[in-house]
Amino acid sequence: MQRTPEELSDELRHLVRQLQAAGRNDLLLRAITVPVLEELRIEAARGRLSHLEITADYRFLLTDYGKEVDLDPVHKAVYLLFLRHEEGIEFKRLADYRSELLYLYKETANRMDYAKIVETVDRLTDPTDNAINEKCSRIKRAFLSLMDEYSASYYVISSHTRRHIEGTASAVWFERLKSVSLPRHLVSGLPNRL
Repeated sequence: MQRTPEELSDELRHLVRQLQAAGRNDLLLRAITVPVLEELRIEAARGRLSHLEITADYRFLLTDYGKEVDLDPVHKAVYLLFLRHEEGIEFKRLADYRSELLYLYKETANRMDYAKIVETVDRLTDPTDNAINEKCSRIKRAFLSLMDEYSASYYVISSHTRRHIEGTASAVWFERLKSVSLPRHLVSGLPNRL
């Protein structure tokens, strides 16, 4: 007779307690393995994610934590761009999103010199310039200052690779996309107009 997942979970809980009582966390870790432990830590973080509210004046509030994410207007614009494109964007194709990024930066930096905004967006969308990586690093630091790395992994702009197979010759190519993995039901106030 096949046991249900719930029954297996109960049995596992019992075995974990026995190993811990025997002082054998080493065997427990060997049985679970480090990759599974990492997955469990990420799953535990998912249950503690805060709602992200974007206010009309572009403040980023983690409402469940009672905290505000401290970002400059350019970082807010970059973050909003990636939040708006849940499917992800390749850095080398950022020029395709130039007008959207320009709009978002103008909105978040409402009193800044327009020429400076254009210059910054040109740098961000230039695939030979490292500016976009610098901005993403700063965004990551802002979230890490407010939460643990596992929770932050849902809020930061991070990489994932999409594999494609084309044609009868089975040509394989990869898209190296950057995205924010925060479930969108946890985001409110995201501007959807341009």
